[in-house]
Amino acid sequence: MDIEVTVQETFEIRVDDLRGPEVAALLEEHLASVREHSPPESVHALDLEALRGPDLTFYSVWQGTELVGCGALKELDSEHGELKSMRTASAHLRKGVASMLIEHMLAASRERGYRRLSLETGSAEAFTPARALYARFGFERCGPFASYGEDPFSVCMTRTLITHEERGSP
Repeated sequence: MDIEVTVQETFEIRVDDLRGPEVAALLEEHLASVREHSPPESVHALDLEALRGPDLTFYSVWQGTELVGCGALKELDSEHGELKSMRTASAHLRKGVASMLIEHMLAASRERGYRRLSLETGSAEAFTPARALYARFGFERCGPFASYGEDPFSVCMTRTLITHEERGSP
């Protein structure tokens, strides 16, 4: 009798202090990619120091000892958050890392009582998969928010959140 075994990849999401060399390398890859596809004045990705700000929570995604992705949640105000620095390591694309991280940050946003979660990404073709991913999670194009201005190289997206209190669940 043949037994088929399915191996489920296990990922762990951690709140990260941004001190590890793996995180620095993945963020540098992220910044390099954004700079490759957007002019300097349209690059809104944050560097390591900016991601350590008090209004940001940085998450890293690990598979064992390997860093496979990252993202940050920035508080714009008590009811509005922003996704920042979403990146999946190249070797782990299309394995569900980004989806899992977005779900995690949506849950964290609801727990914080945010009513809206927004993001800014690029308009170039290289950003098409990211925009499609965000759309699958209910994000829709919107006008500039926070300190963003009109920019043909940027796409702003947002979605409304329903908090636990509004849903009537614990």
